[in-house]
Amino acid sequence: MSTTETNRAVAKRFYEEAVTRGRLEVLDEIIADDATDAAGPAGGNRGRAGFVQHITWLRSAVEGVTATVTDTVAEEDRVVVYWTIEGVQRGEVFGAPPSGRRFTGQSISTIRFRDGKIVEYAVLPDRLGIVQQLTA
Repeated sequence: MSTTETNRAVAKRFYEEAVTRGRLEVLDEIIADDATDAAGPAGGNRGRAGFVQHITWLRSAVEGVTATVTDTVAEEDRVVVYWTIEGVQRGEVFGAPPSGRRFTGQSISTIRFRDGKIVEYAVLPDRLGIVQQLTA
């Protein structure tokens, strides 16, 4: 398997196992010690603990959350991931108070890798589309 194929597989594993299934122990295998999560609820978290905090928050705010990878683009040490998030809002999301509403949103993430592990993570979600669903 090439490096770009390996990086794609790790990116998919992040969404399928860690985010959707809540298997946080997988982060020990796929997140570098010095990784940065620029998408976390505190606006940027360092290390695996930051990723654990981000996913724990997401899974508590969105009941039954699923993160489905719909496409990836990989080159050298970077993977761009197009993915869909779905679930029921139980906590504050993008400033919207808990509504109990089901929503679906599109996101694009950029992930940089080193030695097969994630070292930088950032996401651009469709905040407006999601908030409109939660507050309509």
